Amino acid sequence: MNIPSTLTGKVVLITGASAGIGHATALAFARQGAHLVVTARRADRLEALCAQIQASGGKAAFHAGDAAEETTAQQAVSLSLETFDKLDILINNAGAGNYKNLVDTSAADYDALMNANMRSSFLFARYAVPHMIAQRSGIVQFISSVAGLQGTAGEAVYCATKFAQVGFAQALDAELRKHGINVGVICPGGTKTEFALDKGRTEEYIRNSHMMRPEDVADTIVYACSQPPNTRISQMTVRHMG
Repeated sequence: MNIPSTLTGKVVLITGASAGIGHATALAFARQGAHLVVTARRADRLEALCAQIQASGGKAAFHAGDAAEETTAQQAVSLSLETFDKLDILINNAGAGNYKNLVDTSAADYDALMNANMRSSFLFARYAVPHMIAQRSGIVQFISSVAGLQGTAGEAVYCATKFAQVGFAQALDAELRKHGINVGVICPGGTKTEFALDKGRTEEYIRNSHMMRPEDVADTIVYACSQPPNTRISQMTVRHMG
């Protein structure tokens, strides 16, 4: 994919960056000259990611925490401002999957998925957007799923959380465009990551599937954030060829 070199010096905050799509997206932005702030629960992986970016001449900082906790969002946004003096792009990528039929799904399962997928999206947008409004520019991308566009048997609660992300992104697009903030949602299909491992997916299934590489989705995310100032991609679906 031919990605315009418009990201040099941009400050990008990515949630769920310790593995999978978030990890690949951080590296993809770093290759374009962006400065990274990454967050997830696993501090050791974030530290290794930042070291990899810095070893290649890039700039990166991390904050470890649960994306569904309000203090994590507050502190990660503050880290962006304290380290780089601004925040240009927020990638709401943190999320979880748990594929179960309705009768096998508990209220605790529901709360865990809604917190991981939708509450995290709300919190990081809530604390990042005021700074973008003040600077009259910014990009907020939500990484939803094709499960946020069409319901699937055995995934009712997961689909509900992903539909919620799509609706939230659409509403923020209407609300924030007047402030110069570009809001979009990307809906990937299956991707070869740790996502939903042992919660509906197995290592063998992932390994033998036609699913995309996380790097493929990462390139799409970077592309969506590289559009001219007066252009926005409000919604994009990316799927494998299988």
